[in-house]
Amino acid sequence: MGTTVTRLFGACLFWLMAASLASAGPWPRDPGQVFVAFSGEHDKARNSHLGLYLEYGLSRHRVLGFELGHTDVGETTAMLWYQKSLDGGQGPYRLSYSMGFGAIRRDGEILPLSQAALMLGRGFSGPWDGGWMTAEARVKVAGKTEEVTVRDGLTQVEYAYLTPEIVGKLDLTVGIRPQPAWALVNQLRLETRKDSDFQAKLASSVVYDIPGPARLEAGVIVPLVGPSEPAIKIGTWLEF
Repeated sequence: MGTTVTRLFGACLFWLMAASLASAGPWPRDPGQVFVAFSGEHDKARNSHLGLYLEYGLSRHRVLGFELGHTDVGETTAMLWYQKSLDGGQGPYRLSYSMGFGAIRRDGEILPLSQAALMLGRGFSGPWDGGWMTAEARVKVAGKTEEVTVRDGLTQVEYAYLTPEIVGKLDLTVGIRPQPAWALVNQLRLETRKDSDFQAKLASSVVYDIPGPARLEAGVIVPLVGPSEPAIKIGTWLEF
């Protein structure tokens, strides 16, 4: 237990010591501006995840978004969400909330999915080209089918119930830009759910600007607590 706490504490220190790039978070998009991110993750146990993330600026304080994800076990999720700024655009901090609804396809079934999130962020200046830090708390609720078999006399009767599967997440992110063309992004991911152990992961990546509206991202995801394997992450960001 002491070793786990030490590793987690050390990871937090690294995360805190780890400009401003376009990134998902509490900062709203300009009206008509589009942000797209493609990403893929693959771990030592050959588990993989592909994701598409999209933001569109509706107004100065409102953003419409879409997320699509797929895992190698055949689980697919799709969600449309709406985000609104809670601050007035003044001061160093930005605060937003979002609500989303969608569906998850699992074992041939299509089930409802919803989420609510609260995001806090702040940009900062430093010895390089500045940076940002964010905290994002998210709760996802997915439908889950549970089957119960009961005996009625000599007959067995099966009932299927739709029950909620609740997942709570907290992502803490810091990004810095040592050079105008590239940035370092570190994210501490915390996750808890009823049917699984608590998980903590550290995701560190390098984001490099290439000509045009694109940026490339490559990094690693290191498990700190919980049953998971180290993974690599590759992605690209587009903004136009």
